[in-house]
Amino acid sequence: MSGSHATEVSDFCLEGRFLDFVIKDGYKLKGLLIGTAEGESYVKLAKHLQYAFDLRLPPGTWLQIVGTKKHEVKSGKITLKAERVMAAIPEISRIHDITTLTAAPSINKTKEKSPKSTILVCQKSDCMKRGGKGLCQALEAALSDRGLEDQVTIKGTGCMKNCKAGPNLVMPDKTRYSRIQAAQVPALMDKHFAKNSENQQPEPQKEIVIPVVTNS
Repeated sequence: MSGSHATEVSDFCLEGRFLDFVIKDGYKLKGLLIGTAEGESYVKLAKHLQYAFDLRLPPGTWLQIVGTKKHEVKSGKITLKAERVMAAIPEISRIHDITTLTAAPSINKTKEKSPKSTILVCQKSDCMKRGGKGLCQALEAALSDRGLEDQVTIKGTGCMKNCKAGPNLVMPDKTRYSRIQAAQVPALMDKHFAKNSENQQPEPQKEIVIPVVTNS
């Protein structure tokens, strides 16, 4: 009977600033690092949140997290598991569901960095064998050449269910590409980010032939 109180379970509601994602195996979202007045806290995400979470969430966003807290009495270990995560704006007292959040509203008039766009690249073995590693390197080089490192980030993902047509990637506007090789990256970047490049010179419109699988 004494073992029944070895672990205490209770509800919790925590507010703090989002610091970073906790990723396992290079692509599996497991939890969040949150900065609070007491310090840095790790909050594990429930499975339904791991799949639905918006990975474009900018660091510094003020979050309200509701879930369950497990306290192991003997060891003193505390585990926080989020069942609901919201972006909260304390000054405005307004809360948005995180699954529909695209960017935290600006609280003041000072100039702030806009959230980065994200290019998703499959990191599974089939895509890597078909040129995925070289593709990632070419994307990084293209972003650097165009001065887009502060505007666009590259993120590895799990299987995109199109292994035989790898490498697979998804651009920020949700356009999905397959069989993309490193040599095609400059044309791909010009197609999607020409307006954002720092030193882009006006050029006549050119037809870019890149295999497209789906537009979601």
